[in-house]
Formats: sequence, structure tokens, C-alpha cells
Amino acid sequence: MARRIPPSGPIQQSKSPGGFIDELAAALTPEQVAVDEQTRTTYAADLGPVLDLQLPVAVVFAQSVEDVQLVVRSCAKHGVPIVARGAGTGVSGGAHAIQGCIVLSLERMNRILRLNADDETAVVEPGVVNADLNAAAAEHGLMYAPDPASYKMSTIGGNVATNAGGLRCAKYGVTRDSVLALDVVLADGSLIHTGHQTFKGVAGYDLTALFVGSEGTLGIVVGVTVRLRYLPRDVQTVAAFYPDFRGAAAGVLAVGRARVQPAIMEMLDAGTLAQLDELYGSDLGQRGQALLLIQTDGFGAAAEAALVREVLAAGGATVTAESNAEAERLIDMRRSSRGDEVDNEYRVGEDVAVPRSRLVDYVAALEAMAATHDVQLKVVAHAGDGNLHPTFWVDRVDMEVDTDAMSRLNKALDDSIDAALEMGGTITGEHGVGQYKLRWLGLEQPGPIRELQHRIKELFDPAGILNPGKAI
Repeated sequence: MARRIPPSGPIQQSKSPGGFIDELAAALTPEQVAVDEQTRTTYAADLGPVLDLQLPVAVVFAQSVEDVQLVVRSCAKHGVPIVARGAGTGVSGGAHAIQGCIVLSLERMNRILRLNADDETAVVEPGVVNADLNAAAAEHGLMYAPDPASYKMSTIGGNVATNAGGLRCAKYGVTRDSVLALDVVLADGSLIHTGHQTFKGVAGYDLTALFVGSEGTLGIVVGVTVRLRYLPRDVQTVAAFYPDFRGAAAGVLAVGRARVQPAIMEMLDAGTLAQLDELYGSDLGQRGQALLLIQTDGFGAAAEAALVREVLAAGGATVTAESNAEAERLIDMRRSSRGDEVDNEYRVGEDVAVPRSRLVDYVAALEAMAATHDVQLKVVAHAGDGNLHPTFWVDRVDMEVDTDAMSRLNKALDDSIDAALEMGGTITGEHGVGQYKLRWLGLEQPGPIRELQHRIKELFDPAGILNPGKAI
């Protein structure tokens, strides 16, 4: 049976947290160490479900690589767990504080150190916001391809920690596909550089890929070298409305069979369209009960979009070619389709992925389980790569815990995971395991695999101070 590293790590923590904090405060500037309750509460959790809120003993704001090294060495000396944090936009609890920890914020390390347009690369600090890197790259006719829905707020370091995806994954892949090299502070405070400045490089084990998606459990990323892509000269957006969500899922397969590679391929169900109509005053719900939103890009964008429209119309969709303004509005609305919701014990947004050939089957299974367990359901999906985000929820009648409603919600969640795995899918396509999804990890990964991962964790972090109780 795979071992579990306990949340507090296998080491003995300092008996004098006050002395530890005083030591940090003396080595850093006063504004870099916060111990007031308001700041500790603000930085105690990301946007994932919070079932047991813990406040860190302090929030430390790093401003340089040397700051990170100093903090890690001090924490190692005193046995204090470290939860590294970017913008806190994660939704799996990967940046939730644990008892006795500090939260190490990297948001102030937000410089673009180099951008080489000829090499099509950039070197950034972890606190650089995804959208800011894209804006800088656009001046050179380039872009940073990974674009999670939170791209206007999320940081590159956080994107690396979770191997974040986004709308453009269908064509350009996830974060790992755009990361060439990393600067990482290890659990003893030492600094290493992994990877290369070139697009190709196969010398030795791929440690860069290992760190990407490790959720801060193996080391703290303090520098990222990324590959940039060409900013498309032309973009075409096609909106296809269907009478039901299953029809939209079938449309995804039809586009694939036509051998067209969209940059973006997103599905939104009736519940999501209704929410967007309420938020933005749009009329999406009057145009259909499901929307398949497809964007092609590059010099062949128009030809590809024409074929997409033909294929989808033949499958029964009501197809429109959007003007640039309307197309951008639809894409922005899709990025905001989670609304202002924050996952909690009564509402949970899932992040499963299934083979694209099983999209229709999985959507049918979701609808059936929502009816069986009497829970609310809405679904959006990165349909191009089979990554679905179903949100299940039950209405909270009053401040008392409704145990029956909670039971029904959890059964629906469990069933959604079981169904995805039975279809050859995964429990998380891009959000990460974090703290919340540990309960299902053993269903996907057998004991020997989990044991091997724990051995890797112990190699990089023998004292268990780096984000313990997360990811594995």
C-alpha cells in the first residue's frame, strides 16, 4: 500500500514559532512578513473547496530568488511547512494552508527578465501574470499559448505548478508543452537550473517535465523559460447551436473526422448558456440548448472555418460565423463561464477528461447521474481534448448543514469520477490533484505507482516541508 506523507510532514516542527517568525522578519524587510489575521486569512486558501480552513502562522512575500532561498533554509531549520502561492486562482486546494505552515507568496516576483523574439523564448519570474506575458509577446508578433480561463489573473508560476491548460489546448497543448527550462529552489534552499534554451534537448532525465505539475511538492519554481508561438495573422470563430448537449459532443467528433485542427473547441450546455445570458444580457439560450464554439487560426483559418461550418451544419447544427467583435465577446464569455462562483462543500466544479470518442457517452452519464441523485448540473468542456468541467451543486436552504443534500452531492461526484475512469479517462485534466482530489487518486493510480511517486517526493524533500498533503 502506498505511503501517505502526513499533512505536517515527517519532521518535528519548531516549538517556538514566534522565534522563527522573528528570525524571518530580521532577515527580510518589515513589509515582507505579515502575521496579522486579515492577511493570513486572505492567503489561507485558493479557490478550491475549503473543508477545514487553516490559517498560516505567517505570510511571507518573496521579492527575489535569494529571498526564497533564505525562507526555505529557515523553514528547513525549524521544521516549518511551506505552501508556495501565486495568485491563488487554483481550484483544487493546492495552495490551501495547512496547520503550522507559512504561505510563501511569489506574486511580487513579477518581472519579464528576457524576451528574445528571434529565438521565440522568454524568461520570466514566477509571479508574472499570464496576460502580461502575452501582451509583451504580442508586441513582437508572438504569444504564450497556454491560456487558462484565469489568464488575466493567474501567474506563470502557478500555471507551471498545476500544468495548467486552457482554451487553446486543442492545438497548442498544456503548460508543459511550452516550458523549456526552470530555475528551482529545492527543499534545502539550493538553486538548480533544469532544461535548455532550445526547442529540442534530450540530455539526461527530463527534470523540467517532472517539476511541471508537481504542485510545489518537489521544489519552488523561481524562474521559467517558455517557448513562444506565432500570433495568428487570421482568426475565425464559428458558433454552432444544438438542441441538446449530446449533439454538440457529436459535432466535436465530426470536426475531427474532417481532419481540421481548431485552436479552440469549447462546449457549453443549457445551464451555462442561461447563466451567461443572466450575467451579460445575451440571448444564447434562445438560439439553442448547447453551444459548440470553434476557433481556427493562422493563414488557413478561413478555409478551415468554412469546412467546419459545412460539417456542423450537416450534423443538424444552426451555424453562424461571428464578426470579430461578437467572436471575442463569445470567447470572453466562455472564459468567464464559471461566473463568480467559488467551490465549496455545496458546489463543486469537476475537471475530468475522457477520450474524445467517449464524450457523447460521458455527457449522457453526467445527465443521468444528476437526475438520479437529484442535484443540479451544468457543463462546459474543452472539447478538443476531452476535458470536461461539470459543476454539481445543491441549494443551501439555511445555515444548517443539510446532510442529505451533501450525501447526494458526494455520490454524484463519486459517480462522475467512476464513470470517467471506466471510459479510460482521468480524475483531473488540468486543475491538479491539490488537496481536494486526493480522495480519488487511488482509483486512478495503483499502489506501486503511488509508492514510486512518494519515493521521488522523499528524494527531493526528505523532511517533507514542501506543500505536504497535496498532489500525491
